[in-house]
Amino acid sequence: MRPLSESSIKSHRTDGFPHTLMYLGKVIGNVVATIKDPALDGRKLLLIRRLPDGPTVVAIDAVGAGAGETVYVCRGREAAFAFKPEEVPTEASVVAIVDTIEREL
Repeated sequence: MRPLSESSIKSHRTDGFPHTLMYLGKVIGNVVATIKDPALDGRKLLLIRRLPDGPTVVAIDAVGAGAGETVYVCRGREAAFAFKPEEVPTEASVVAIVDTIEREL
């Protein structure tokens, strides 16, 4: 079995930010869509800015996050796993609300 390499877990985008599968973000708003896929009915859509100053993405909330909270975002096909056994069409999901971040210098 081949070990995972850096390129196997992220790809480079043209805006200078790598497209990582999981990252920290800040909830900066809600998205309202009156016409949407039926699998999205009753699901909260959040506007998430990647930390520290990254791009913005619309993500489906799996954990009850709110405005201003720091969250853990899952991207890609795996983002739908948070809603199993239902099949939800998403490319980004909020899978955790972050309480604290500790960083060693």
